[in-house]
Parts: sequence; structure tokens; C-alpha cells
Amino acid sequence: MPYDPATAEARWQKAWADAGSFAAIRDDRPKYYVLEMFPYPSGRIHMGHVRNYTMGDVVARFKRAQGFSVLHPMGWDAFGMPAENAAMEQGGHPRDWTYANIATMRDQLKPLGLSIDWSREFATCDDDYVAQQQALFLDFLDAGLITRKSAQVNWDPVDMTVLANEQVIDGKGWRSGATVQRRELTQWFFRISDYSDELLSALDGLSGWPEKVRLMQANWIGKSRGLQFRFDTVDAPEAFATIEVYTTRPDTLMGASFLALSPDHPLVRDLAAADPAVAAFVEECRKIGTTEEAIETAPKLGFDTGLTVAHPLDPDWHLPIWIANFVLMDYGTGAIFGSPAHDERDHEFATKYGLPIRATFGEAGMSREQADALVANAPYVPMKSEPVTYVRGFAGPADQTGEAAVDAAIAHAEAQGYGAGVTKFRLRDWGISRQRYWGCPIPVLHCDACGTVPEAKANLPVLLPRDVGFDQPGNPLDRHPSWRQATCPQCGGAALRETDTMDTFVDSSWYYARFTSPHAATPTDRADADYWMNVDQYIGGIEHAILHLLYSRFFARAMVRTGHLPDSAKEPFDALFTQGMVTHEIYMTRDERGRPLYHLPEDVIDGRLADGTPVDVIPSAKMSKSKKNVVDPVNIVASFGADTARWFMLSDSPPERDVEWTAAGAEAAHKFLSRVFRLAEDAPATGGDDPDLTRSAHRAIAEVTKSIEGFAFNKAVARLYELANAIGRSGAGGDARRAVLRIMAQLMAPMVPHLAEEVWAHAGGQGMVVDAPWPKPDPAMLQDDTVILPIQINGKRRAEISVARDMPKDQIEALVLADETVRRFLEGAAPKKLIVVPGRIVNVVA
Repeated sequence: MPYDPATAEARWQKAWADAGSFAAIRDDRPKYYVLEMFPYPSGRIHMGHVRNYTMGDVVARFKRAQGFSVLHPMGWDAFGMPAENAAMEQGGHPRDWTYANIATMRDQLKPLGLSIDWSREFATCDDDYVAQQQALFLDFLDAGLITRKSAQVNWDPVDMTVLANEQVIDGKGWRSGATVQRRELTQWFFRISDYSDELLSALDGLSGWPEKVRLMQANWIGKSRGLQFRFDTVDAPEAFATIEVYTTRPDTLMGASFLALSPDHPLVRDLAAADPAVAAFVEECRKIGTTEEAIETAPKLGFDTGLTVAHPLDPDWHLPIWIANFVLMDYGTGAIFGSPAHDERDHEFATKYGLPIRATFGEAGMSREQADALVANAPYVPMKSEPVTYVRGFAGPADQTGEAAVDAAIAHAEAQGYGAGVTKFRLRDWGISRQRYWGCPIPVLHCDACGTVPEAKANLPVLLPRDVGFDQPGNPLDRHPSWRQATCPQCGGAALRETDTMDTFVDSSWYYARFTSPHAATPTDRADADYWMNVDQYIGGIEHAILHLLYSRFFARAMVRTGHLPDSAKEPFDALFTQGMVTHEIYMTRDERGRPLYHLPEDVIDGRLADGTPVDVIPSAKMSKSKKNVVDPVNIVASFGADTARWFMLSDSPPERDVEWTAAGAEAAHKFLSRVFRLAEDAPATGGDDPDLTRSAHRAIAEVTKSIEGFAFNKAVARLYELANAIGRSGAGGDARRAVLRIMAQLMAPMVPHLAEEVWAHAGGQGMVVDAPWPKPDPAMLQDDTVILPIQINGKRRAEISVARDMPKDQIEALVLADETVRRFLEGAAPKKLIVVPGRIVNVVA
């Protein structure tokens, strides 16, 4: 009887559910917490979901079989702009749209047979999750981890909301297309910058993380040592007698040719209030946006204020003060000195506005004149460790590296009293305010008598009103007739609620902790958190390598500080794995105007559409709805079964690399799994032993175990192919064959759990394979009776022979001399030397 996945998979999923197989239980077993990054409920699962959750499921099932109490939960990252946009475009309410999508995706995920404890499921928009997140906010506020201050933001004048940097595309709002403006608003911030040094130094201890992710985090935190010093102004308003500057290259100070201020610098604001030309320039700069990328790629614009500063090393040397659009107010001091000879941006600016370009150093051995000529048309920017000659140095020897010169310049400034060495970080405080409806409300009130007041915990949760409309731009909470009206918990007078909602990164920065006790009346239950934390294995996409992980690391520290997590959970993820994408070919034709038309894979047969039109096949790319190169997992499961989808995702390539989905690959996977079923169903009832088959099974145990532990799932799959072939070739039957089939079932169970249960049952396994302990190899079975010896002739490998492990040297020598390749090289003569290294190699000198 052929294998019927639809029937078998539903049957085993019901059996697991009835037995409560995947309930996470706190007991005396060692625990293992495996977590995949939870999904946004967009409406349908995609093949990326299948790959991500299958990998986590392999680990969860494997660890359960090894005797661990496993926590493997699922939830939904449910707040965010897409739900609100859907309400604007389609009508309805974001809450209804979100929960309908969750129901759909849950129904699509469950047929995959994932070993998830669904009793712990939650969505971040659930009232209970909102309540506990607001309780955390209040605890963080009380602990001094939250501040409220004005900040420059990206403002969309059409949607009337602040946009995250990622939502600004080519200087325009990602949804409205309006030119984004730079605006100053009062915002709520988590004080993550207080932890900059700790977050950076702790990366060294994350040995279970990919090195590239740790490097990305380190670069984002951005530790630098430099000089903070002051310029004395010559003719500026009295309130600005000095201007503070921070630089990481104080060794280039003798090459300074101008001072540049951010458009948001206090001196610029003062000037703009009195000079319309300055005000107009500042307004032009505000249109660029606030992202570093936008500022870096925008044309360099400057405005000469007519003011000057004195160089700190020569009061008679005056530098002009410019306003420049590329200077950021929130890094350093909002003021820089330009050294165009050794900085590309400064060189471009100086060239554009005719400012001096003077070399501080040149290539080793250069004179001052040669160094000035070197930088006339392009800056000279060597590595800091590269030896150079300082032609305008002011401290230390003329020949030194940039690193040594930086140290010398800082020492000189401190000795002369005009500056000090300072360590700074690129990491800024985390602004969480969003002027949107569909997010967790910030539990704060504004009282005329008491000021900004935290909501009382007894009044939590502060829930969003349901009776809102989305027919106008901006935040519906600002327009609601009554929701804002509240009572001040301090004085009992009238107060107004905060209408900003939290950045959705907040929701995903602590969900791993909530899963340890998802129904607790507090953010965590400490006994549960102490048992389950940390996450032993975290799995997700590389696109979350910076912000999500960095914010989660901060949040864990904040939860430790406020008593919600144990001190050991400051780093919440012990091991991290970032999987590759799922790709597919793109099929395209063009319309009568030459515009591209994309077609779904199921609409293309042998390179043509149903009407015979040929399609252009574009090499594989990430699956995208807009390019229609998507494969629906629901259709795959319906056609081939969940195990086929799981097997293909694990077998085709290393999990950290992209995997290309192909129909031929899916069919091949299905055929192999059907063959395994037949091997079990058609196993001979009687027959003899086969020592070679038993040895293959034990080697498979060792190698599959090692491969799963090393996240080399494709290698585990390859070994199981070999074991299946060995079973097919073997003449063993009866108990001997059934014993090997049971091993096969146990080894396949983490990857194709439904088929594994079928094989286990056919092979006489007791109970269900999901409850069977992981097999252990017999060490004696891992020893080969034979060994392959490579043969080197005159130092180059030319052949190999297979010999018994204990074969005497003289017999090995005889076999070597009889080898056809060796005979050809010797040309009938005796070898000059023949050296046998037992168990390793044979060297022949002809």
C-alpha cells in the first residue's frame, strides 16, 4: 500500500496532541529552550517560515529525545503599521485584521507537525501582554531607564507621523511618498546608551553567536577614542564664546581649514532667528531626513556664517565657521573641524567651496611640499596602523603610525589644557514613541498640576479604544472624543493620556521571557524564569542581527535590574543561528509597452505559459510576492505532505545558506520518503543477520547526532540516504532488519516525524517514536576492520589501497608493488625506497 501522507500526518498529529507530547514541564530534568523568531501575522505562511520553524523543530525534538525538558513555544509579533494601513485601505479594524490573520497562519502552521507547546501561545496585541508590557515600562521608568526629551525625527507631513529611518526611502515616506522633513519632537526613550560599554564588551562572551553578527553589533555600538576640545570664537555672540568639538583624528588638527556646525547646533539656531538666509538654509537641510545614509549620500551643502574661531595651537590662525548639512547633532558635539587633506567628505566640501587643503602627513619619507601635492586632488587616507611621515605634526617624532600620532595629540592637548581624551559610542538612546494607533499605549498621563505622571499599576492595562476611524491622516487617538480624558493618579485632577504608542521593537524585545510563564499576573514568574532562561538556541534571519538582538539584550538587562529575570539572563540567547533565505526562479514576460509581467511558478510549464507564450527565466532570488516567485507551503503540504517540505528544506543546502526551491527537488524528496516507507512495510519477516548493516546503523547514529548538534542538517540527511541505501541492499530480515529500521525511525524523527512514526510502528517499536530515547552508538561498531592507505610516489599522491587494519608490513608492501599505478611509475625497476606508515600512508620513491 503506498504511503498516504495526508492520512498519516493528521493521525500522528492527533496522537501527539492527545498525549500532550510537547507540553513544556518544569521538573527535575535538565531544560532546553529552543526559540525561533516569532512571525508577523501578515496573512499566510511562506517557505521561509517552513524553513525557520523546521530547523527549530529538529533541535527541539532531538533534545527531547536526549532527555531534556524542552520549551518550544509560538507567538505573534502582532502590532505594527501594516494592520493600520489595511484598515485605511480596506476598511475594518486593525484588531480584527490581525486576529483573522493569526487564525489563518496558525491553521497553516499546525499541519507541519511542529513540536510546539501551543498552550503558551500569545500575540503581542493581547490585552494581557499589553498589561505586562506596560507594567515593565513603569518599572523601567521608576528605575531611571526611561527618559523623555526632544529629538530630531523623520516627519511625514502627509501621514502626520514620525517614521523610523528604515521607513524613509530616497528621502520620502515609504507609504505616502511625501518628502520627509526633519522635525524636533518630544519623545520617549529607553536609555540603552547607558549600557553601551557593557553591551559591547559582553559580545566577547557570546561564543555561540556567529562572528559576523557580533561584528555587526560591535560596529553599531561604535566605540571610539578621540579628543574633545574647544575652539574659542572670535566674533560670535557672547553666549557662544567657545565651541566644543570631538574628533577621532586629532593628529590632523594642524591640517584644519574650517569648522562645520550641524544645522541643529545651538549657535545655528541663534543665527537663524536673526538671519533669514541662515533660516532658509537650515530649512533646506531639514528636508534631507535624519538617517546617516540619507545625510551621507546627499550633496554636500554649506553656508558660510562669516564668523571665525581661533585655532587652539595658534590664536592668530582663524578658521571660518560654516553650517554643513552632513554634520549630525546627536553624535559628538554637533561640531567638527574639517581636515580635507585626509577625509573624503571634507575634501569634497573644501573643493566645492574653495577652502584650503593642507597635508598633515604624507607617505613615508615625503617632504611637506610632496605631501601637499599628494592631497591636492584627492585625500590621503591610510590605515591607522600604516607608517607615515608627519609634515605638520605638533607632537612626537615625524615618522609614526596614525595610532601613535593620535595618542600623542591627545597627550599634547591634555598637557596644554585645551582638550581631553574621551571615549564615545555611536549607539544612541532608543526612541520608542510612535504617533500611531495600533501599538501598545504608553502608560503615562499629563497633568497641569503634577506634570508627566506614570499611570497607576492598578489601572493597567491601558487599552486602545475600538471606536476609531482611519479616514484621516495622523494618529486616531488624538482625535478620539474621550479616550484621552483621565484622572491623575497623584492629585486626582483631570489629566490627558499620552497618545504615542510604543515602537513594535519593544514588543519583540522581551517575548522570550514571557514565554517562560505566559499566563502569570506579572511580566514573569521568577521560579519559571529561573528554570527556563536562557534561550539555549535562538533561530532567525540575519536581517534582525542588529536592532532586534541589541534591543533584546538591553531589555534583558533592564528586566534583571527590575527583578523580573535572574542575573544570569543578562544575555538572553546563549546560541544564535541565522538561516539563509528560500529562493526561486523568476518567470517574466512583457506587455505591449515593454513593462515586466511576472508569473507564478504553477502557471509555467516547460518554460511556457498555458497559451504557449515563452517566459524569460531570471536566476533565483528571494521569494517575493511582487515578483510572484513564491511557492505556497499549503499547496506543497496538500500535494506531497509536510514531511516532504521539511525534508527538502533540510537536505538541499547548509542551513546558513540560501536554499533554492525546485519542483524537481520536492518530487525527489517525496519519492525518497515513499521508498523509506516501503522498506519498512515490505521488510522480510524472517532472515539472517547482516553485521555490515548493523555497523552502518551505528555509524549513522554517531554521524547524525554530530550533524544535528552542529546545525549541519544537510549532512544528517545525506547520512540517512546512505543508511536507507544500505537497508535496501542488505539481505537481512526478521529482528535484525527491524532493529535497524527502528534506528532509522529514531534518527529521522526530528526531521520527518510523521513518517518516522509509521516506520517505528511497522518495525515493532514500543509506543511512539516521539517518546523513544535518542539511540547511542556502540563504540565497537565505529571501528573499521579495513583502512584506506594513500600511496605517494615521489611526494605526490597517485593511488590508494584498502587493507586490513592489522595487515603486516610485508603484505602491504606486496600489495603496493602489485598496484597497476605503482608498476607504471616504476617501469619494471625496484623502488629506491618503500616506506609504510601503518594505518596512515605509503611512500614510494621511484
